[in-house]
Amino acid sequence: MAGSPRILLASGSPRRRDLLAGAGLEFAVEPSDADEAPPPGAGAEEIACALAERKAREVAARHAGEDLLVVGADTVVALAGGERERLLGKPANAGEARAMLRALSGSRHRVVTGVAVVRSRDGRCRAGFERTWVTMRAIAPEEVEAYVESGEWRDKAGGYAIQETADAFVTGLEEGGLDNVVGLPVRLTLELLRAAGGRG
Repeated sequence: MAGSPRILLASGSPRRRDLLAGAGLEFAVEPSDADEAPPPGAGAEEIACALAERKAREVAARHAGEDLLVVGADTVVALAGGERERLLGKPANAGEARAMLRALSGSRHRVVTGVAVVRSRDGRCRAGFERTWVTMRAIAPEEVEAYVESGEWRDKAGGYAIQETADAFVTGLEEGGLDNVVGLPVRLTLELLRAAGGRG
């Protein structure tokens, strides 16, 4: 549509890029350098939205005066247990990935992706989240080791990639969609883009 602002994806994730491209949108990729430390004491939904907005605003600030829509996203895995739920981000190493997979084995956990769209011209932000409940079967110790050895866990919230071979561990999805677990709820993203003045 003529006059629509250009779209920037503030993420280097090839999974998010592919999902957004699959929706038929034209966009450029400009990864964010924003601090990804979560707000203290916040829950998964609040953290995902806050970090998505932080990422989008960091990239939007580079383009002050231009009319761009910057899309930021952040995914958090939340696992119930004890008095407080455990929040899983991206494992820093193989040991953390192994521990996450062992914790998720046999669980029903939720994957929350926050999405924020910031218009660089005026700094206005529209944000929301999608939540998907994921049920995993018990994962045998040798399966955990083989998965860690594969390296698929790198740069994945919760240490697994459902769009790759970890789908073999998943027995059910509820509420949200598969694209949300992969890292970008497409319908929500398009709604936010439309609300911000883009094609969506």
